[in-house]
Amino acid sequence: MTSTVFDGIGLLYTADPSREEIEDAAVVVEDGVVRWIGRSADAPAADERVDAEGRAVIPGFVDSHAHLVFAGDRTAEFAARMAGQRYSAGGIRTTVAATREATVPELAATTALLVTEMTAQGTTTFEIKSGYGLTVESERRCLEIAGQFTTETTYLGAHVVPPEVSPDDYVRTVTGPMLDACAPHARWIDVFCERGAFDEEQSREILGAGIKAGLRARIHANQLGEGPGVRVACEMGAASADHCTHLTDADVAALADSGVVATLLPGAEFSTRSPYPDARRLLDAGVAVALATDCNPGSSFTTSMPFCVALAVREMRMTPLEAVRAATRGGAQALLRDDVGTLREGAQADLVMLNAPSYVHLAYRPGVPLVAQVWRSGRRAV
Repeated sequence: MTSTVFDGIGLLYTADPSREEIEDAAVVVEDGVVRWIGRSADAPAADERVDAEGRAVIPGFVDSHAHLVFAGDRTAEFAARMAGQRYSAGGIRTTVAATREATVPELAATTALLVTEMTAQGTTTFEIKSGYGLTVESERRCLEIAGQFTTETTYLGAHVVPPEVSPDDYVRTVTGPMLDACAPHARWIDVFCERGAFDEEQSREILGAGIKAGLRARIHANQLGEGPGVRVACEMGAASADHCTHLTDADVAALADSGVVATLLPGAEFSTRSPYPDARRLLDAGVAVALATDCNPGSSFTTSMPFCVALAVREMRMTPLEAVRAATRGGAQALLRDDVGTLREGAQADLVMLNAPSYVHLAYRPGVPLVAQVWRSGRRAV
């Protein structure tokens, strides 16, 4: 086994609550795992050395909500929204049609391109959902493609109801033959619990079937308005309720009491000119918060976690520390992972070196490509 010491780190953000920040720091990595963390002057000898030259180092970002397997383009829809047309999730069906027509190599190539973009911007762990096939075979192949890139695969057959079937028939398909075909290729099950998609009763049935099949639950909740999504997430033990844009006081209390992570997706609000979630309200209530890109071709076509960090600070009343914490440790919590999203002894050695002296620059200098190096499991990826 070869060991590497990363030293000369001006500021190390570990996302480890026991010692969240260390100045003049060093990290020793061996066999893809963090073996030691402390001050540079105290670092043990290693086989190789990487000098950070005073740069900041943070854990790799954990993007816990992304839709990367799709085909087609929704530029016209985006332009229409910017001209004042209201977003109501109807454009999903446009992507479904294109995805059904695409070949497996075409879909895999698009996914690979987006994963490369993510990595270049510091994301080392990410989730990928299905949801743009909406037939048994198309959903299965989308999950098989997703599994080529990540172990965090999510079955989202319940994205919307396709136009060729009735809602009741489609729910029976999602909880029956489609689930049977997709469960072997998924870790998670998700449902879009929203007007125009699936109601409370349907969402409970879909998540319940997935849980019975051995999948863990997550849910699209309260994006377009107040609704039952957060309540369903808390009552059914979901790991994460995603979007959380429109919340009642009861929703906030339920999230705090249940420990369900509120995953906020500011790229969607940016791209749809919608109100942003109130992260300050959630944090002050003791809710665990994650940030993710929601990368998808319609409502949030970005792979940039730094961009989402900047939006969270500017638009959602998070401090830079809270935003980076939500983009690393928070994302890991949303995926029920304790081996990523943090730099501590025994964790996976995912490090991001910034061309900046502090993580604060991610919000202070929005839009600037600050990621200098990315290391995943101790191997340099960028």
